Amino acid sequence: MTESAIDMLLLWPLAIPFATAAICAFAVSAPRIQRIAAAIGLAAMFVMSVLLVWAVFRDGILAMQFGSWAPPFGITFVADRFSASMVLVTAILAVGVAIFGISDIRRRQEKAGFYPLFMGLLTSVNGAFLTGDIFNLYVWFEVMLITALGLILLDRTRAQVDGAMKYLVLNLFATLLFLMAIALLYGVTGTLNMADLARVLPETEMSTALTISAMLFLIGFGTKAAFFPVFFWLPASYHAASIVVSALFAGLLTKVGVYACFRVFTLFFDVDATGIRPLMGWVAAGTMLFGVFGAAVQWDVRRILAFHIISQIGYILLGLAIATPLAFAGAIFYTIHHIIVKANLFLLAGAIYRATGTYDLRKAGGLMASRPLLAALFVIPALSLAGLPPFSGFWAKFMVIDASLQGGEALLAAVALFVGLMTTFSMSKIWMEAFWKPMPRSRKVRTTLPGLMLLPIGLLGTVTVFIGLNPEPLVAYSQAAAAELLDASGYIQAVLGQSGGAQ
Repeated sequence: MTESAIDMLLLWPLAIPFATAAICAFAVSAPRIQRIAAAIGLAAMFVMSVLLVWAVFRDGILAMQFGSWAPPFGITFVADRFSASMVLVTAILAVGVAIFGISDIRRRQEKAGFYPLFMGLLTSVNGAFLTGDIFNLYVWFEVMLITALGLILLDRTRAQVDGAMKYLVLNLFATLLFLMAIALLYGVTGTLNMADLARVLPETEMSTALTISAMLFLIGFGTKAAFFPVFFWLPASYHAASIVVSALFAGLLTKVGVYACFRVFTLFFDVDATGIRPLMGWVAAGTMLFGVFGAAVQWDVRRILAFHIISQIGYILLGLAIATPLAFAGAIFYTIHHIIVKANLFLLAGAIYRATGTYDLRKAGGLMASRPLLAALFVIPALSLAGLPPFSGFWAKFMVIDASLQGGEALLAAVALFVGLMTTFSMSKIWMEAFWKPMPRSRKVRTTLPGLMLLPIGLLGTVTVFIGLNPEPLVAYSQAAAAELLDASGYIQAVLGQSGGAQ
């Protein structure tokens, strides 16, 4: 593969969804054209994401520079194992959600701009994963915020307006902190290129400005990722969106915040040097506990799953709290696993609603008898989320808990084990109420459950089972990705040492 072709692999995951969004926007009054364009765009994005992962796996970290500007000036795109895998899992999730949406998205939602916003969101997510400039990361977060608000407000209901306002206020607050952190960082270093920052900061004496910048990054990204104690916006907003949008958000949006946090606190700042490692541990424990306790008292299946997004983010945060190669590998494995499983559970929530007519578990029931295939499909991601073998969640939890014990953090390991038990309780609650108990006499089971709804649920469940039965390749990949995160020299060399792939 030529150098220019490799460079284009970095561009296609953004160019394809952006072009598709533009086509869908021009065809806003023609839903059929939008569906066809989205299908072609998603298929192309998936293929290019696979090729990107393969190129990174074969050739190492890839970088390109737009225009004739040599790094650290101009716009830089970089793909290492972590970012490339996030682009691929984004494509997998987007395809699954789109297939489910064929049977769930209404005509008026299509005319309201679902497809342009959907593809625009994917563009911003991939941009955040691949950017090599900290200010451009801020720009992609802003695009993501705008498109996410549009998706929440598709039906323009009172509940959606209320959820959108809560989402907007907290995320604007996080964005302001992010921008302040960038300003302080630029004031000290004079550069915004991530590789250049990774080169300059180790030679820069730690100062009050840099310490404040690190804390602002942590709070800003933590708010977007729903870390404790700034998580309450998530369960207050995600349930208001349509189930297709909720599944997309559940899989991706908080993970972008997590990704940014990992990128900043490996490339720029050392968690020990900044003195925030003990704080990371408390935040991880609080995120796990408050998330799982919040889920335990809910009856709306969407709210239960929304709180579990929070608790599972706590497991991923253990990677930063422990800050060992095994911990980082476990966090990367957990992130990939969780994107698939959590989105699948939200799709299952939509299928439960279609089959019973309600999201309230107290009013549901009887699905084990009436929908045995749906019941079987639910078991896979539910047990995986709880961390039971032979599913992907078992290995994800095993890696982060093992890293906690090896890192001398037995208390964090105990919290993680307890939260796993509570997660099993929540998943059992959904099973008992929606599937096992008889359908209430006052409610009739709906008769229509399109096969296109079950298809992506089955496909995502197959990925979960495959990872669970064959964890070694993903474990090895995660370990290699963690090694790249912990040793910035390869990243710096790819961008600065070889002119960043400049044309």
